[in-house]
Amino acid sequence: MSENAIEIEGLRKVYAGTGKGPAMEALKDVDLTVPAGSIFGLLGPNGAGKSTLINILAGLVVKTAGRVRIWGFDQDANPRQSRAAIGVMPQELNIDPFFSARDSLEVQAGLYGVPRRERRTAEILRLIGLEDKADAHARTLSGGMRRRLLLGKALVHWPQVLVLDEPTAGVDIELRQMLWENVRRLNAQGMTIILTTHYLEEAQEMCDEIAIIDHGAVIVRDTTAAILGRMDGKTLLVRAAGAVGPLDLPEGVTREDRLDGLMAFTYPRSRVQAGQILAALDAAGVEIRDLSTAEPDLEDAFLALTGTR
Repeated sequence: MSENAIEIEGLRKVYAGTGKGPAMEALKDVDLTVPAGSIFGLLGPNGAGKSTLINILAGLVVKTAGRVRIWGFDQDANPRQSRAAIGVMPQELNIDPFFSARDSLEVQAGLYGVPRRERRTAEILRLIGLEDKADAHARTLSGGMRRRLLLGKALVHWPQVLVLDEPTAGVDIELRQMLWENVRRLNAQGMTIILTTHYLEEAQEMCDEIAIIDHGAVIVRDTTAAILGRMDGKTLLVRAAGAVGPLDLPEGVTREDRLDGLMAFTYPRSRVQAGQILAALDAAGVEIRDLSTAEPDLEDAFLALTGTR
C-alpha cells in the first residue's frame, strides 16, 4: 500500500456521439492522487466530469484510456480487489422499497461476498442511527432515513475508501450534522473519504485537500488552505454614523453601498492595506460606528477558478 489511496494517471473518457451528434470527451487526461487517510474534496460545476470520474472509480463506467489504482490495486490487473477497496454513497436513492433496513444491508454485504460471520450489520445500523428502524421496510422510511441507509450500504464491506456523492443534497440540518459526525469518526479510524458537494462551505470545513474539475480537466489540486491563500481579494465592511459621499480611495479599491447600510470596500491585500481605506474615511470626516473584515472563502475561489464570476 502506497501513501495514496487513489492514483489516477492520464484518465480519459469519451462518450460516443448519438445520431449525428459528435463524441463527447468527459475526462481529459486527468492526473490525480488522493492521500490515504484524508478527507478529499472533488468539486466542479455541473457537467464538469465529477460523476464520470466517480463511476469509473466504482467500476460502473469503462474508461477510454489511462490508469487507475485504488488502495494499491490496479483497476485493470486487479478489478475485484480495487472494487472491494471502495464504497460509494450515490446521489440517487437506489433502495429496494420492500426490503427492511437490515435486509438491505445484509443483501448488499452478500453481493460483496462478505461472509455472514464477518458482517457488521448491527454496528452499521447503530452508526447511521437506524437501529430502531432495522425491521422497517425502506418504503416507510423518511427521505433522510433513506439517505442514511445509502451510507450504510456503502459501508457493508468496510472499504478503505468511501465516496460520498452529494450526500447532503436536500437533507435537513440534523441529518447533515449526523452525517459529518459519522464521516469524522470513520476518517479517524483510517478510512479515506472523497466528498463531492455543491455546498462549498461544507467542503471548506471538512476537507484537507481539494481538486476542482472543470470541462473534464483538473484545474487545481491543493490543500484547502493553499487554495484559499491564492485569493488576493479581501473586504472591509464599514458602518458609518451618517451618509457618506465620494471618497478618495487607493487604486484597486472598489466600494459597494449595501442595502443594510454597510459600505463594502473590496481590495487586493497584496497591494492595499485596510489602514489606507480607513485613512481615506478619516480624511473625509466619516464617523465609523462599526467595522469588520471578510476573508475570501472557498466559494470565491471556486467561482474565480472556474471562470463563473
